[in-house]
Amino acid sequence: MIPARVSLVTLGVRDLASMRAFYRDLGWSEAISTEVFAAFNTGGAVLALFPLDALASDANTEAATGEDAFKGVTLAVNVEEKKGVDVAIDKVRAAGGRIVKGPIDADWGGRSGYFSDPEGNLWEVAWMPGSSFDDRGGLILP
Repeated sequence: MIPARVSLVTLGVRDLASMRAFYRDLGWSEAISTEVFAAFNTGGAVLALFPLDALASDANTEAATGEDAFKGVTLAVNVEEKKGVDVAIDKVRAAGGRIVKGPIDADWGGRSGYFSDPEGNLWEVAWMPGSSFDDRGGLILP
């Protein structure tokens, strides 16, 4: 059996230094820092940054091209309250992230907005009514 959990998300990056700086500028705590790898503790899964070509080689595949191409994956940060979406998007803007979709009240009852990091990885910031968080900050769905 494979456990039903996401433990680590690794982004293959073109410029490790600038990506590391962006996530630090968001106020995220870097748990591991080497010349070729960075890992940030989050409330749930660990976010890792690893050079794109090295990650592709490790996975025995080719690196994708086209930095601005939609990769078919979004990451998300859920927040505790509705106004937290706007606060988070403002922090991203101040750190140099590109706001893809400003915060709006969503048709599913919550509030969300989207941003991309310096290499085009899409993140959603969302508040979901009725959700809560465990002691580590992991999302608990209603």
